[in-house]
Amino acid sequence: MDFTLPTRGNKKLAVVLERVRNNKRLEAYLKCCNVTAIERLGYSDHGPTHIKIVSNIALRLLRILVSNGVQPGVVKNYKLKNEDAEVVVFLACCLHDIGCAIHRHHHADFSIPLSLGFLEEFLSGVYEEQDAVTIVSETLHAMRAHEGDFTPLTVEAGIVRLSDALDMERGRARIPFEAGSVNIHSVSALAIEKVEVKEGSKEKPIEIRIRMNNSAGIFQIDELLKTKLRGSQLEKYVSIKAEVLGPEKKIIQRLQF
Repeated sequence: MDFTLPTRGNKKLAVVLERVRNNKRLEAYLKCCNVTAIERLGYSDHGPTHIKIVSNIALRLLRILVSNGVQPGVVKNYKLKNEDAEVVVFLACCLHDIGCAIHRHHHADFSIPLSLGFLEEFLSGVYEEQDAVTIVSETLHAMRAHEGDFTPLTVEAGIVRLSDALDMERGRARIPFEAGSVNIHSVSALAIEKVEVKEGSKEKPIEIRIRMNNSAGIFQIDELLKTKLRGSQLEKYVSIKAEVLGPEKKIIQRLQF
């Protein structure tokens, strides 16, 4: 897989990133994920493109929070470093949807056993045994907690959960929409033109700006983004600004069933 990630001198992250990029087995599983998600269920991409987008968003969120004095779980509870939290977040982003290779329903549960071999492979020689166990445990927690039925207990887990929801720009909804999946979910997703993560104020260090071409995008923000943010442990750090720029774009001409 070919994708870029700003490692910023984090040597452990750079090693893990290179192993992820060159892992053909992971690439094969992600292809299976997209067969389930796109071809069988008419959902949006859950494969390589999704993990590239989510990984970059997650690192951006983590670095903003750290620069504003927020401690990741591995730092607070295990006395590891912020760089180790970046490894946790990256790996969780890469593997959180791999269970879709089996089924979208309960995919977060299926992802756990499927990920164990990958985690051992990606972390081999990077960490001593105790720290490796910590990284694996924290990664699995962040993966499982990206779904709404589990409460994130760490900053890293909250970041993965929120980043997953922020992969919502209109191009990401085009595949199911053009395949005939015309409903409030696909139409509202097409209304999201641009999502930007910026450094905000001292009180709310993360500012998320969402540009819409149609007010239908409010459904996407209200039903998906707010739901993911709620209970993520990040609510107090995040502000969301959404607006329709210019005249509203007509997304569908008619609906018949």
